[in-house]
Amino acid sequence: MSFDAMWGQVRNSAAARQQSSMQLNHAGAGETGGGASDYTVTSPDLKAVGNDAQELFHHLETDAFHAGATTGTASTQLTDDGFKTGSALYSAWDTWRSQAEALLSACAHIHNHLEDTVWTHKNYEETLKTNLSVEEIDKHFK
Repeated sequence: MSFDAMWGQVRNSAAARQQSSMQLNHAGAGETGGGASDYTVTSPDLKAVGNDAQELFHHLETDAFHAGATTGTASTQLTDDGFKTGSALYSAWDTWRSQAEALLSACAHIHNHLEDTVWTHKNYEETLKTNLSVEEIDKHFK
């Protein structure tokens, strides 16, 4: 049987669609009922990762560039003295600087995103609690 014929059978078969559908939060095949998810993330977890990213940012910000002026001076002197290693040293420094800046940007992005996620989740939780409380009160007065 050709691939196109097999694909046509699978695509048109309701049983095949049901068998091949993705099942999230389900234990194993053949078990009845939904399984509990084993993956949870709490606000403290997100805050911890965000804080780690912020700490890495601050350490990298301090430590990644401290040799920059010295490296620039050395590469200039080597180039002025006719050594090709001067331009190679500058090229290596420029690559390092570019990659360190990208890592700094990623750390800041991770921290800010997770901080915003925690804050947004907290606000949604408060809104949900308030709405449920109002609904409970309202049902007693209808």
